[in-house]
Amino acid sequence: MKRILIPVDFSEYSEEALKVAAQIARKNNSELVLLHLLELPHQANALIGSGSSIPEIMFFKNKAIAKLEELMDADYLKGINVSEAIEFKNVSEGIIDASIKNDVNLIVMGSHGTSGFKELLVGSNTEKVVRFSNIPVLVIKKKAKEFKSRNFVFASDFSKETRKPFRKMIEFAKIFDSNLFLVMICTPNSFKTTTAAERTMSDFIANFDIENYSTHIYNDTNVENGIINFANSVDADLIGMCTHGRTGLAHFFNGSIGEELVNHAVKPVITFKM
Repeated sequence: MKRILIPVDFSEYSEEALKVAAQIARKNNSELVLLHLLELPHQANALIGSGSSIPEIMFFKNKAIAKLEELMDADYLKGINVSEAIEFKNVSEGIIDASIKNDVNLIVMGSHGTSGFKELLVGSNTEKVVRFSNIPVLVIKKKAKEFKSRNFVFASDFSKETRKPFRKMIEFAKIFDSNLFLVMICTPNSFKTTTAAERTMSDFIANFDIENYSTHIYNDTNVENGIINFANSVDADLIGMCTHGRTGLAHFFNGSIGEELVNHAVKPVITFKM
């Protein structure tokens, strides 16, 4: 994990995400890229493209640079390689573009539930990044003195198409020496017998070199509630899942469960794109 992107809007939530990213960076000797986005009207974007000078825009850009540099001097970032970037783009689009441009391996974002940030990183933007990012996205929901992933719940249907993100999840779990709780959620609309579910999980896991894990089958009214309730039952530090671009999660993860969890789960959520 060489490079981590952290979108910052200078709210307490984005700073909490930055603190978590700093802890991950220290474990991996990773570089942090701090990204601030300035959303501008269409006309302003056109003027910038033509090279015109806009004092108000430059004022906000200079203010952002000053605040980024102040943030980079924080004690918890000392000894970490940190760079900064300012983009004049739509927030979710700018984050995705910056992740590609900077060749990052992980995006760490803060979120404040359904209402999102008071400034730029609103809930809908977080959902869009989770849905469309090709790299893992870690969403931090609340302040914590130390980011832990000791008890890591990973929910899946354990289908063949989830093998690639499953490998990425294992790599992340190894960083924190996590105990993996692999869970299949069964609902009235996606029912499997215990025997069938156990066979699916066993056949899937046989393809991987994996340690420190246990398998679980959990029944609930819907997938989102099942993941949250199971995570609470095992005192999970982190919830993980696969995302499927336009349609949310694959197979029994219909609709936009990934985005709903980002909004409603109190615990940190990490997503891996299929």
